[in-house]
Amino acid sequence: MSAAHASTAEPKGSPNFHVAHHFDSADTQFDAGRMGIWIFLVTEILFFGGLFCAFFIFRSWYFDSFVEAHHHLDWQLGALNTAFLITSSFTMALGVRSAQTSNKKLTTQMLAATVLLACGFLVVKYFEYTHKIHDGLLPAGLFSAQGFTSPHPGVFFSIYFVMTGIHGLHVVIGIGLILWILFRNMRGEFSGRYYAPVEGVGLYWHLVDLIWIYLFPLLYLVG
Repeated sequence: MSAAHASTAEPKGSPNFHVAHHFDSADTQFDAGRMGIWIFLVTEILFFGGLFCAFFIFRSWYFDSFVEAHHHLDWQLGALNTAFLITSSFTMALGVRSAQTSNKKLTTQMLAATVLLACGFLVVKYFEYTHKIHDGLLPAGLFSAQGFTSPHPGVFFSIYFVMTGIHGLHVVIGIGLILWILFRNMRGEFSGRYYAPVEGVGLYWHLVDLIWIYLFPLLYLVG
């Protein structure tokens, strides 16, 4: 990291920025914050890794049910949501870059675009969920759909709702975090000398997008 990013001097346009007493410099504080973000992301990867392991274990036990049940997911809606999140990763990256170059207006625009794309993802997921509920494609004992030839399709939808539900919660949290840095940016708190919160939220959002890139083929295309 360059010294220009986190000078020990107070960044221009960031009146509330200060170096905490237990850090020697703003450089050290920034590096510690970045390490904290990466450690948090590793715990998220471990958490979702456990869910992916559960998916493969249950798929091996109930292979026929998983293959049959996944045909009841709309891969086109899943692909649309994939496009939403991939595009949102691009706008988020542009937002971080514009914050690094002190382009307040572009940062605001890119963060707002990211929020809109994330909301689009949730809207699509809402229609997916309501369709599943209407058709009785629900987890385990709540499963009431007819016409299945395999014995345990409810197991697949248990995994589906758990994995996509937890991921959706992460999307909602991400929207809240992006709005937080968006409003701070509009107040002029970020510049080329101080953009750590924007970068941290950006890393979190990229992980949320990456997890969906794995969820989409596993649930919608492979089953």
